[in-house]
Amino acid sequence: MGWRSERIWIELRTGSRKTSNFFWAFILFLGSLGFLLVGTSSYLGRNWIPLFPFQQMLFFPQGIVMSFYGIAGLFISFYLWCTISWSVGSGYDRFDRKQGIVCIFRWGFPGKNRRIFLRFLMKDIQSIRIEVKEGIYTRRVLYMEIGGQGSIPLTRTDENLTLREMEQKAAELASFLRVPIEGF
Repeated sequence: MGWRSERIWIELRTGSRKTSNFFWAFILFLGSLGFLLVGTSSYLGRNWIPLFPFQQMLFFPQGIVMSFYGIAGLFISFYLWCTISWSVGSGYDRFDRKQGIVCIFRWGFPGKNRRIFLRFLMKDIQSIRIEVKEGIYTRRVLYMEIGGQGSIPLTRTDENLTLREMEQKAAELASFLRVPIEGF
C-alpha cells in the first residue's frame, strides 16, 4: 500500500497492527485466563468454571502448573497488546528522486529510540536484492543494498508475497531508483 508519482514513491508499512496479531492476542488472553481460573478454582475449592468440576484436579501439582501457564500466557498476551497499541514496526519508506534522498521511518518500542529514522542519498544505493529461501518456512525478503552501510530490508519476512509479486515489486523499485537487481 502506498503512493507513487514520477518523482516520489511512498510505501506504507502496517507493522504489528495486523489482523492475525489481534486474533492471537485475543485467543492467548482468553486461553490463559481460563488456565488461571482453573488453577485458582483448584486452590480455593470453588467451581468458577461450570463445565469443569474442580474436584477432579488437585492444587498440587496440576493447579500450580495451570496457574503458572495462565500467568505466563497473560504476560505474553499483554506484550502482544502493547506492541499492537504502540504500532511497533509501522512507518513508511519514501524514495524521492527529485531531492535524491531515501527516508525509512519505523515506530519502535517506547523510549528514547522509539522513532527509527534512516536517511541517505539515492546515489549510495548499489542495488535491490531479492533473498528467497524455500522449504517448510518459505522466506522471501526484498533488500536495498547501500554502499558502506550494508543491506536494509524493505519487506517483512511474513509478508507472504509470491515469487512473481516479489520480482515485480523489485523490478518496479529498481527501475524507479535506476539501480540493478541482484538475484536469488
